[in-house]
Amino acid sequence: MTLSKLSIRNAKRQAQDYLIYFATIILATALIYSFNGLIFSDELLKLSQFMTSLPIVIVFCSIAVVCIIGWLVYYTTNFMLIKRSRELGTYILIGLENQQVAKLFLLENLIIGGSALLFGLFFGNFLFQTLRAILLALFHMPYTFRFSFSLRAAGLTLLYFIGIYFFAQLKSRKKIYSMKIYDLIYFERQNELAVIQKSPHRRKIFFFSIVLGIIGIFLLLMRNLPSGLIGAVCIILFLYGFFLSFSSGIPAWFEKRPAKKYTGQNLLLFRTLSAKLATMGIVMATIALLFTGVLIAQGTGFILSALFQNRAEQTSCFDLFISSADPNTDFYDYFHYIQSNIPITDSKEYQTYQGETSQITDLLSEVGKYFHSYPYDFLMKFSDYTALRTILGYPKVSLEPNTYLIHCMPYLKSKINTYSQPIKINNHTLTKGKTYTENFAQYLWNGNGQGFIIIVPDDLLLSRPISHTIYAAMTAEPISESQYYELSKIQDNRSEEDYDTLYAKAQSEREAASMTAIFVFPLYYLAFILTMTSATILTIQQLSECNHYRHQFCLLQKLGMEQKEIRQVLRQQFTIYYTMPAVPPLLIAIPFILNLGNATEPGTLTGISHPIIITAITLGLFFFIYSIYIIMAYTSLKQNVLPK
Repeated sequence: MTLSKLSIRNAKRQAQDYLIYFATIILATALIYSFNGLIFSDELLKLSQFMTSLPIVIVFCSIAVVCIIGWLVYYTTNFMLIKRSRELGTYILIGLENQQVAKLFLLENLIIGGSALLFGLFFGNFLFQTLRAILLALFHMPYTFRFSFSLRAAGLTLLYFIGIYFFAQLKSRKKIYSMKIYDLIYFERQNELAVIQKSPHRRKIFFFSIVLGIIGIFLLLMRNLPSGLIGAVCIILFLYGFFLSFSSGIPAWFEKRPAKKYTGQNLLLFRTLSAKLATMGIVMATIALLFTGVLIAQGTGFILSALFQNRAEQTSCFDLFISSADPNTDFYDYFHYIQSNIPITDSKEYQTYQGETSQITDLLSEVGKYFHSYPYDFLMKFSDYTALRTILGYPKVSLEPNTYLIHCMPYLKSKINTYSQPIKINNHTLTKGKTYTENFAQYLWNGNGQGFIIIVPDDLLLSRPISHTIYAAMTAEPISESQYYELSKIQDNRSEEDYDTLYAKAQSEREAASMTAIFVFPLYYLAFILTMTSATILTIQQLSECNHYRHQFCLLQKLGMEQKEIRQVLRQQFTIYYTMPAVPPLLIAIPFILNLGNATEPGTLTGISHPIIITAITLGLFFFIYSIYIIMAYTSLKQNVLPK
């Protein structure tokens, strides 16, 4: 049999034995190709001028992805070499040279990698269509399925894979070249050494690492860069210290509690787990660190996505909104351009006024998370308010005599509803009426108030000082990017004393969609790759112990353990093995995500975008992907190791 035929046969066998690894490489290839497709898609890059930054961001993310996948391929290739060392040594024993065995091993892995690349490119086209559909939906553009194959995206993906496999195979080839027959045949039987040899040292490091972890979490939550960087270092030291010293830390706990130690199968469980972690602590710590990155990346992605979309919605109820803090300003420059270039269906020019007091502003500042920059409450004429509601298509409202209305952002409603004090305007006392919360351009820096505005009878504001002059309009068609930039030029050319604020609904939506594509998509990209890589390495390690588990459980059965108890031990070992690298990341990432969500400006993350809900969605998505690997591994392990 020639080397090529032998390589093909062995590659088929390896693909079956390491099916999860093969499937992960296919999915990783599909992700890489689909995101490379975004780089070379003229259709998507022309959606907005902001999208010109997307290729740069994706390339940097892809470099990180290549390093992660490279580690997976190197780790798995080295793992295959260890498990197949006796077979490779036998080849040399029957007459093959080291160079031929190295070539054989290289060809096998290239066949597996090449097959995964082809399948990945095929599925990557469908994944690209999914990304394309999401992007077009974000930009409110129609989507039609169009199967296409980008040679440039495929070429860049191939270039990445050459780099990945060149590094991994070069290391393995050098190892095979330098090993003798005896070394290869008995390579698998060599015991791995614990990184920290002495048990007392491990115990000290175990408890010290716990302290570092607590300090690191608190530093991460302080919301400043220096403490965040120090906290990140503490977290890394905690993870590696914890897993490298776990094999002594937990037994030390049990030694002081002998009743717990000999309860049920505790002794068997933790003896097995401690022995495993003593030799693979670095791998476990690295996977825990990757899981931490996964949760933080996913949570940050969800928060940024909600933040961009909610900001766009809250700033863009009008198609065009121009505001000036100069009470004597006029918008003639804008009107001249608008009349010639933008078809207006309805519009209103009006003023907001300064209140005599800041009693509601003071209330919100005292009892809630509320930012303000003016020392007074904002007022608006009832006639202007009803006209604006008509423009926006909101239901009609009425104002009872000697009352005032409040229109506020939804997150302030519960606080404002607790307020029932009257207000005074020009010696007229008004009692509180109803509160309304529709979108009313109140998130803006110079909008209809800052978070809220008080609606009063027109005649009471005739002598009040003007706060802002505003022009709001609805257009027949969305304002294009070029039209918005022309309006921006007018804004830049006006006097600095005008303090103009310019917003266009379509432009806000384009900016939100672009920011989502540039910042959120790459975070999800990294998160999925990190999850698949980490879960694959854990699963390969677990499935490699099939022979050990089979021997262990057969021995336990001979000693009198029942089949039900053996199944229970397997489930417990399996649960602890997959839970351990996930628990520390949960303790780190959950407070981080909640803290990050609460650090955003008030009123943006509410409803289904609340930080608690985002955290729950983040955990749900992570465990959904993680559980797929766990179920596949448990099903395979149960079939192969339990005594019949």
